[in-house]
Amino acid sequence: MCQTCLSWYARCVAPYFVHAGCSAGAFTQMRRRVIPRAQGVVVEVGFGSGLNLPYYDAARVERLVGVDPDGTMLGLAAPKSRAAPFAVECIRAGGESLPLADGIADTVVVTYAFCTIPDPQAALSEIRRVLKPTGRLIFIEHGQAEGPRRRRWQERLNRLWGSIAGGCHLNRDPLRLIGGAGFRLLEVQHGRFPLPLWQLGSHHAGIAAAG
Repeated sequence: MCQTCLSWYARCVAPYFVHAGCSAGAFTQMRRRVIPRAQGVVVEVGFGSGLNLPYYDAARVERLVGVDPDGTMLGLAAPKSRAAPFAVECIRAGGESLPLADGIADTVVVTYAFCTIPDPQAALSEIRRVLKPTGRLIFIEHGQAEGPRRRRWQERLNRLWGSIAGGCHLNRDPLRLIGGAGFRLLEVQHGRFPLPLWQLGSHHAGIAAAG
């Protein structure tokens, strides 16, 4: 596919594909489990189209800062952001360079974003920087499948899948990434994707503390 076509697809098709896919029931179930645990000043890295907004507990959230590099996705999120029962500020930026002060966040939320962020380790370093010492990282991610056969298929499909799904990598290990960045896993939950989404591999949600 020519570069112009790829650019058009990335701007005009991929955001809607990702929004529709991440609205599926398997994703919604995980959001319901952990997103209500967010509290205080919340920074959501990979805010996307705002699919987490309905699951925040308005009684616990002071305000939310949503960060995403994709202007189309933020446009999709705008109506939900305006209707939220707490203040929502949307910022267009990548996770590797958050335009936020040190120690601003009580909670950082990342859902289905470590698979697409070009440099997840840099993003995790930034997340540590903006979290308060007592802050928590809430995450929901997919990653490497458990069985070697499925992992081999993930490797084979990885490049094609990434071009279709907004740069998503099938073969990353989110728990290893989070632990390797110095976070301490306090709680991890596991789920299963339905058969049509087998290529997404393992499904994890959890809470982590820095240090």
